[in-house]
Amino acid sequence: MLDKVVIANRGEIALRILRACKELGIKTVAVHSTADRDLMHVRLADEAVCIGPAPSTLSYLNGPAIISAAEVTDAVAIHPGYGFLAENASFAEQVENSGFVFVGPPPNVIRMMGDKVSAIAAMKKAGVPTVPGSDGPLDDDNERTLSIARRIGYPVIIKAAAGGGGRGMRVVHTEAALLNGVHVTQSEAKAAFGDPTVYLEKFLENPRHVEIQVLADGQGNAIHLYDRDCSLQRRHQKVIEEAPAPGIPDDIRAEVAQACVDACINIGYRGAGTFEFLYENERFYFIEMNTRVQVEHPVTEMVTGVDVIKEQLRIAAGLPLSVKQEDVQIRGHSFECRINAEDPRTFVPSPGKVVHFHQPGGPGVRVDSHLYSGYTVPPHYDSMIAKIITHGDTREQALRRMRQALDELVIDGIRTNTELHRQLVRDAEFQKGGVNIHYLEQKLSS
Repeated sequence: MLDKVVIANRGEIALRILRACKELGIKTVAVHSTADRDLMHVRLADEAVCIGPAPSTLSYLNGPAIISAAEVTDAVAIHPGYGFLAENASFAEQVENSGFVFVGPPPNVIRMMGDKVSAIAAMKKAGVPTVPGSDGPLDDDNERTLSIARRIGYPVIIKAAAGGGGRGMRVVHTEAALLNGVHVTQSEAKAAFGDPTVYLEKFLENPRHVEIQVLADGQGNAIHLYDRDCSLQRRHQKVIEEAPAPGIPDDIRAEVAQACVDACINIGYRGAGTFEFLYENERFYFIEMNTRVQVEHPVTEMVTGVDVIKEQLRIAAGLPLSVKQEDVQIRGHSFECRINAEDPRTFVPSPGKVVHFHQPGGPGVRVDSHLYSGYTVPPHYDSMIAKIITHGDTREQALRRMRQALDELVIDGIRTNTELHRQLVRDAEFQKGGVNIHYLEQKLSS
């Protein structure tokens, strides 16, 4: 097992990684900005190293500073969590070239899957279903672009190859608007990502967002941990997730999950990863792969009993997967609500001091949060401050437990989106299951 790991992140995921390390007997190093010296995991880690001032560009995105922290503490590995440098292939290379273990996939795989064009090509080759599209980047041949759009049918969506998180995308409904849309998206992609490459896909109008969690040890073994539904979104940011995805036929679920496992073996994947799909009319369409642990990994852990973070650490240590596919069974249902420090109506961030924090409890309730009474939420980072997760034997039981958990949650001193969650878990359509990715936006605008 790894001897000592640098946790190159902050907030709830840093604390989650620290807890997994403690269970495995791994010593921990918390790297932090000057604004984060009071974080819970910084207090609990075996060692802590300040790597820079508050702006993430000068701290959590400062690869050399993180690697230096590993050097001065005699750590052997770096766990990037999610966000920041987690899917940065150049950082992964720097870590490995410096003699440390990167807790994640090989740099070449991160690079391949980070480019949406090469990722789609790899998935096609592996037999993973994809959205009809240009099958590669668009070039300067306007007639070719128009012909592709006519073939797949309007509306179409133009996507930046280097984009992600809902950025670098434009929907076009008519041929008259296509070429200008391509040029504008190319310019935006160049400015935002340093890469003007774009491609074209069919725009699915009412899909759900369903993803498959996978684990691969890089030794020829890969498994899936079934699926999650993440369709309740605002501005492409997930709000509530659940596992398993409701209303998907078992044969369709099994087929796409096996295709993801096969793809992991084909591309030489190592670690935890997530295949993201749009799901419409009982068909899956691959959109991207996240080469890291996901924010919503707890719902998968709750229904399968597999600890995703501990598996990441075991794999990074060169050990094979501790579970086989036949050992993985879905047990019950789970929900996760993302609690953000923001105004529940305007969604404007609400940093400040947490005067009182009381987390819910009871059977089937889990809280992943770095909050404590007296902690000050800084204004410099993502506004997510807690994840409330519930599990039940049935979807209805898990949902009832979530309603109660949200009613018990107390966060005084700052504004949060808790009230929005309380409304959503009582929403009639959401209670039925299977809402599409536009449902929340439409509900909020009505």
